[in-house]
Amino acid sequence: MGNAKGTKRRFGSIRQYRSGRWTASYIDPTGLRRNAPETFPTKTDAEVWLSQIEADLTRGDWTDPDTGAVNFEEYALRWVGERGLAPTSDELYRRLLRLHLLPTFQNMDLDEITPSRVRAWRAERLEATGATTVAKSYRLLKAILETATDDELIRRNPCRIKGAGKEEAEERPVATVEQVDAVAEAMGPRWRLMVYLAAYGSLRPEEQAELRRTDVVLAEEPEELKRRRGVVHEPVLLRISRASPELTTGRRATGDPKSRAGKRTVVLPAFLTVDVRRHLDWFAAKEPDGLLFVGERGAPFRRSTFGRKWRKARAEAGLPGNFRFYDLRHTGNTLVTQSGGTLKDAMVRAGQSSERAALIYQHSTLERQREVAAGLDERVRAERRDSAGDGPSGAEAVRRV
Repeated sequence: MGNAKGTKRRFGSIRQYRSGRWTASYIDPTGLRRNAPETFPTKTDAEVWLSQIEADLTRGDWTDPDTGAVNFEEYALRWVGERGLAPTSDELYRRLLRLHLLPTFQNMDLDEITPSRVRAWRAERLEATGATTVAKSYRLLKAILETATDDELIRRNPCRIKGAGKEEAEERPVATVEQVDAVAEAMGPRWRLMVYLAAYGSLRPEEQAELRRTDVVLAEEPEELKRRRGVVHEPVLLRISRASPELTTGRRATGDPKSRAGKRTVVLPAFLTVDVRRHLDWFAAKEPDGLLFVGERGAPFRRSTFGRKWRKARAEAGLPGNFRFYDLRHTGNTLVTQSGGTLKDAMVRAGQSSERAALIYQHSTLERQREVAAGLDERVRAERRDSAGDGPSGAEAVRRV
C-alpha cells in the first residue's frame, strides 16, 4: 500500500497510508531503520510511540526489539547445561522444567513472558501441585530470566511476585530414642546401623552409600572424658569425604558431598562402638576398601529396595507415615542441641554450611565434637534406661557385649 504523505521530524519519521492509518520508523544506534511493529489509527498515537522510543534511547534503556525473540525452551535448556551443576541438581532442574515450566512457556519467546503470564502460571500450578514444588519452579524460572536480563535479551525480569520463591516447609517430626531403636530393629541386622548413623551421626543417605571400611576409625578417647563418664568403649570416628546419590535413572553419581562442609569427621557416641564392630565383621564388603553397606549379594543398596524396607519398618515401629528416613538427621540434630551442643556444633556434625553461619558462629573443633558425641551418648543411654523400666529392652540386650 503506497504512502499518501510523510512528516519530517527531529527524531524518526511518520507516514500515513492511503487507508488512513499511520506508521512510524526511526534509525537505531547501529544505523538500521526500525519500523513500528503495527500501524496506528491516529498521527498522535504514532508520535507517542516515537516519543517513547526516543526516551528509551536517551536514558540508555533501549533494547533491540529482535533480542527477545529467543525461544524459552532453547534458552532454558542451554542455561541448565551451562551451569556446571551437580548431577542431582541438574536432574532436579530438568525435571522442574519438563513438568512445570515448559508445558506453559516452551513455545514462547523470552519477551513474550510477561508478569501477568507468570502470575497466571503460578496460580494454575498452585492448584495442580504442592506449594513447595511451585516455589522451586518459580525460583528456577526467575533465575533463568534474570540471566536473560543480564544478557540484555529482555529489559526486566517479569518474575516480580514477592515471596513466591519462598518455601514454607512443615516442621519435620522428631523420633524418640525408643522409636529409633524400634525402627532400627525392624530394619533387620544388615540395615540397623544405617538407622543409627542417620540418627546419631547425622549422615545423609548418599553419604552412607559411599562409606567404606577405610573411612571407619576406632579412635582413642581422651582420658579425661573416660574418667568423667566411665565409658569402657572407644568412640568411632567416621571420615566423610565422598557421597553417592542415586538418580532416578538408577545411576549413582559418586562425587564430593553436598557442600564443602560435608567433608568432615564425625565422632559417634560410644554406645555405637559395638554395633559398628559387628557390622564390619558381619555385613560390610570384605575388601580392604569395601563398602560399609551392601546387600546380601554384595551389591550397593538401591533406593527402591531400601525404601520398601524402610516403609515396612516405619509402620512396625509406630512412626507416622510422613516420617522420612531423612528425618532421622533432624532427630539427631535435635538431640545434639538438647545434649548441650550449639547450633554450630550441630551444623559441623551434619555437614551443613552457609556464608552467613560462617560469619556468625565460632569454629567447632574435633575436640568439641568429641564432647558433643559424649553428651549425646549420655542422653541416649539415660533415655534407654528410663524406657527399659525394670529390665533391658530387646534392643539393649542385643547391643550388650
